[in-house]
Amino acid sequence: MGTSMRSWMAVLIMVWLTLVQGIFVAVDATFNYKDALTKSIIFLEAQRSGKLPPNHRPQWRGDSGLDDGKLANVDLVGGYYDAGDNVKYGLPMAFTVTTLAWGALAYHKELHATGELPHVRSAIKWGTDYFLKASSRKNRLYVQVGDPVLDHQCWVRPENMRTPRTVLRIDENNPGTEIAAETSAAMAAASIVFRHTNRTYSRRLLNKAKLLFEFAKTHKKTFDGECPFYCSFSGYNDELLWSATWLYKATTKPMYLKYIKEEATSAAVAEFSWDLKYAGAQVLLSKLYFEGVKDLESYKKDADSFICSVLPGSPFHQVYISPGGMINLRDGANTQYVTSTAFLFSVYSDILAEHNQKVQCGNQAFDSTRVMAFAKQQIDYLLGSNPEKRSYMVGFGHNPPVQAHHRGASVPVMSTNTIVNCGTSFANWFNKDAPNPHELTGAFVGGPDRFDNFVDKRWDSSKTEPCTYVNSISVGVLAKLATDGRV
Repeated sequence: MGTSMRSWMAVLIMVWLTLVQGIFVAVDATFNYKDALTKSIIFLEAQRSGKLPPNHRPQWRGDSGLDDGKLANVDLVGGYYDAGDNVKYGLPMAFTVTTLAWGALAYHKELHATGELPHVRSAIKWGTDYFLKASSRKNRLYVQVGDPVLDHQCWVRPENMRTPRTVLRIDENNPGTEIAAETSAAMAAASIVFRHTNRTYSRRLLNKAKLLFEFAKTHKKTFDGECPFYCSFSGYNDELLWSATWLYKATTKPMYLKYIKEEATSAAVAEFSWDLKYAGAQVLLSKLYFEGVKDLESYKKDADSFICSVLPGSPFHQVYISPGGMINLRDGANTQYVTSTAFLFSVYSDILAEHNQKVQCGNQAFDSTRVMAFAKQQIDYLLGSNPEKRSYMVGFGHNPPVQAHHRGASVPVMSTNTIVNCGTSFANWFNKDAPNPHELTGAFVGGPDRFDNFVDKRWDSSKTEPCTYVNSISVGVLAKLATDGRV
């Protein structure tokens, strides 16, 4: 066999091995991360409920849900719709705000450099303003507005919805530890964001965060009122650890550190999501461990375990990677795991670099550069470096989705007095095989399946529905990529 043939064979073998390992990426793929960052935040604006401000950028959105809370004689106007429907769910909304606040804290300088910090703060405050209303009385938290079953039987813009705006709450007689603790985490994290720009507001958030944590810790019970859409399968111990961690970061009070060391439960996991927060808390606590806070080594080991479970090349790798290189944990908004993993890898790479550390996975050691490279690969996949050679962010890059599973974007603007017939709404708009009349700018859709296949059809919600928490957790890593360039 000649030298030329041997060279070609070597190349083919390397390509085959790379594909088998599920880590194929385009060489030196790079994108306009600043544009992606800007648009990612614009999507969150499109998810706002309530009275919209004059500077609201998605012009096709209008005021909605202005009577929310009236059925319970409480003001619940505001907040966010979670995805393509018109229900306000407390658990994913709180996780959206917590992760957005974390991004603002971890990448403050980068967001400032890109000019997006004010927009991020505004997005956080839109959520925390709502949480202050929802938690106005001690040991009571309103956690949902809207009837999910009836809402899903009508394909209508939020501006024209007439479906019942029923209200759910948790209290001492009907606790909900996960939602209370996650809302506590959101307000604690946000209190740090606003500490130097609005001290009074920051104190209000922190005080509420403390009360909600005590409520969650004292009245332990899983709340199933948001099922079947947001059932907590992981239990509430992860949210309690997550909340205590954010409260310690916000206060440095020994009582929260004592809880983390002596009472909290942790576990080695391979996922970070609205339902499972252990890995996020472990990464935060690893930073404290490297900074000298004693007795947190077990959390650092669990954070390493998360990296080792996900990273291809690790002997402990267990997470499925598609042939094109995308993390796939489960169908249905799978991009949430892509962005959440990318963010944790990005933050952890910063921690490793700052303290000159590596992640040890058996006999393999991975430095900060390798960890960040995987984070970048996941974001690049969503932006266009994938077998379909298309973007999975609406309005960005090459051949982006145009049929996002989203009521507001897919239904034409009409008078707010127009009454929509729910029976014909699906035939009129949902089943219409045509681009949405409004661009849902910046939305990461659910994404392709485990084999990298994608069909841009509105009715395939697992592939085309966006969620706030997919975008919120992408903001920080996009800001880093926008300012760092290549890694």
